Amino acid sequence: MKDLKYLQLLADQFPNIPAVSTEIINLKAILNLPKSTEHFLTDLHGEAEAFKYMLKTASGVIEYKIDQIFSDSLTDTEKRELATLIFYPKSKMKELHARGGIPPEWYKEALDYMVRISQEVSSIYTRSKVRKALPEEFAYIIEELLHIKKGDPNKKDYKDQILTTIIEIDQAENFIISLSELIQSFAVDKLHIIGDIFDRGPAPDVIMNVLKNHHNVDIQWGNHDILWMGAALGQKSLIATALRIALRYGNLEFLEEGYGINMRPLARFAMSNYQKVNSEIFKPKLIERELDQDEINIMTQMHKAIAVIQFKLEGQLIKKRPEFKMNEALYLEKIDYQKGIIVLNGKEYKLTDSDFPTIDPQDPYRLSSWEEEVIEQLRYSFRNNDRLKADIRFLFNNGNMYRKYNGNLLFHGCLPMNEEGSFSAIEVEGKKYSGKNLMDFFDDVIRRSYSNPDSNHNFKDWLWYLWRGELSPLFGKEKMTTFLRYFTEEDKSELYLEKKNPYYQAREKEYICKKILAEFGLNPETGHIINGHTPVAEKKGESPIKGNGRLLVIDGGISAAYHEKTGIAGYTLTYSNTKMRLISHEPFISKKNALHKDSRDTISATDVLRFEKPQKIADTDIGKKLGEDVKYLIQLLTAYQDGIIKEKYPG
Repeated sequence: MKDLKYLQLLADQFPNIPAVSTEIINLKAILNLPKSTEHFLTDLHGEAEAFKYMLKTASGVIEYKIDQIFSDSLTDTEKRELATLIFYPKSKMKELHARGGIPPEWYKEALDYMVRISQEVSSIYTRSKVRKALPEEFAYIIEELLHIKKGDPNKKDYKDQILTTIIEIDQAENFIISLSELIQSFAVDKLHIIGDIFDRGPAPDVIMNVLKNHHNVDIQWGNHDILWMGAALGQKSLIATALRIALRYGNLEFLEEGYGINMRPLARFAMSNYQKVNSEIFKPKLIERELDQDEINIMTQMHKAIAVIQFKLEGQLIKKRPEFKMNEALYLEKIDYQKGIIVLNGKEYKLTDSDFPTIDPQDPYRLSSWEEEVIEQLRYSFRNNDRLKADIRFLFNNGNMYRKYNGNLLFHGCLPMNEEGSFSAIEVEGKKYSGKNLMDFFDDVIRRSYSNPDSNHNFKDWLWYLWRGELSPLFGKEKMTTFLRYFTEEDKSELYLEKKNPYYQAREKEYICKKILAEFGLNPETGHIINGHTPVAEKKGESPIKGNGRLLVIDGGISAAYHEKTGIAGYTLTYSNTKMRLISHEPFISKKNALHKDSRDTISATDVLRFEKPQKIADTDIGKKLGEDVKYLIQLLTAYQDGIIKEKYPG
């Protein structure tokens, strides 16, 4: 009884033998339930509608369940109709009404099908968990329907009468909507987002709202998430960068309406100082959207204005933090402003745009007084709006640099390595960090930046390093050549080369993947590394499966900006009690298209791993925790039986 103090505390919750016995029985039973399904997505990049659709479909899990349940009784077209009803119940029924109304028989058939699917997807959970997830207004009836066994002659009339009455009292559509939400919720229990919620796409704020309302999600930060986390804390270089990227893709709406960021100070400054802008360079890249010419013109001016402010702020930071070792990016001091050239490694390159009205060639990184005013106003706007603060708080509280979960290692970018396969080290204040320690160091720095954003240690500067530093696990490249891509000729491709960290070659080798798994204390023979960050160019023959199956890359390009490069719209991963499946997707076009298409959304599904016997909760991390709980509960039971701790009963 060395744990007597703990057992005495536990006794407050389970005060007698019946109470502790019931909990032991309950937990031991739960350990033998099937493992629930995990869903892995990454690199969402503001594509809210595509993301929501992947959640609704559970990356094909729901269609897979429909195939299993109705393999012989429904045609492929009928299965697709049923699937779209589950994904978009309100829109589907609205369409059916517009076609001429919905007869009672359709409602009854649809309700029956959806009850059967609900029974299947909820069968792996305890009744208690299912009950808590039911909509309050229909909880009793849905619970009754879920527990009527198929073909039970004693309950057939009972079930038929429930469905008939639901239709008679005009509640069929509400029940269908509730069952759809239940199916979507139970098809996948755990959602893993492996980085990059922000940038490029038009609605990262919508994605954040979905995630905040999800029942079970974790996040592994990506470089674009860190960019916005740092900007929200007031790091000026990151504020400028976040705005530059938003303007580059013409995404002002989510800034102003989604997050309430006041862009007028920047607009006034840009219209006054950048009236003649090279529109080919700074015109917004509009993907699947249109803007009127006046909007395009002002965004073009704002784009250049904030880009120049960004490059000035970055130069200041590089000089202030020599330990970042980024002097090669001090571009503004390498420009001959009279000739309109930049000198790099002894070679001259003509600038595509040499109009820099706010740059003092003698002190190129100094902000003008108006630029200072603009960035301070933007900083105030980033730091003082409740919606952005709530989203960033969620990212800090639910995110990590990496996560170990059920034997797998999840991280966004890379584990920095040297050419020979050793882990790269970064030295900070005389101490070196590499491998897992490097990840832990950055995780700690990120949390300190949030808990103490105005510290003299300038933890926020490290967030900028994580965005673009050579040994950042989230960036994974030797350098970032954004300035050169803006201001030099396109055919100067040697300037634009952003050499990837050796990790990206090394991860093709199985022994390297096993080495990384072992570094994090995971079983190298059974674990997997699940990665995002680098789009997989499937159309060029690249495979998302690396290291003989030990590493899976699930960024195939959900973002519309990547579709041309990758040829598909992303990979996702599902991990159920029987298999691990890698799924490739067609581009999401629109909700309307999803409602009317006859084919599936998944291009292919590859079984990466099949288990000889289905996994149970006992085989998971949660199962290990529950096993520990059972151990202490048995000790408490023994303490009661031996009289070491006295039982308590009500009254």
